[in-house]
Amino acid sequence: MKAALLSLALFGSNLSIPISDRVPELKVEALCQATTAIDKEMGLSEAQSLADCMRDETSAKQQLETIWQGTAPPLRDRCEGEASSAGAQSYVDLITCIQMTELASSLPNPSGLRGASKTRNKK
Repeated sequence: MKAALLSLALFGSNLSIPISDRVPELKVEALCQATTAIDKEMGLSEAQSLADCMRDETSAKQQLETIWQGTAPPLRDRCEGEASSAGAQSYVDLITCIQMTELASSLPNPSGLRGASKTRNKK
């Protein structure tokens, strides 16, 4: 009996991934349809097709799947919120937010720069 319970516990322990650790399921079709329609209305010479937009979103989702687990949960939450704002959902926006935030945090802090001050040069 103990062996059966132990094997059951081991069997089910690592098979599921918590929802918060999975790349979110975004509805990108509406964004791509709207983008394509706007591009056509504006008469852009290089308007993005629906197929190209969907390909970009699919590629961004695949890239997210490789970095999502290594991204801090607060950053994932913030960027997911930004990528889903105003009703538009985009994996391209989500991965761009994560990449830009990580890049910005890796840059050195310029120690010699200070903000404007009325009294700095008065000595």
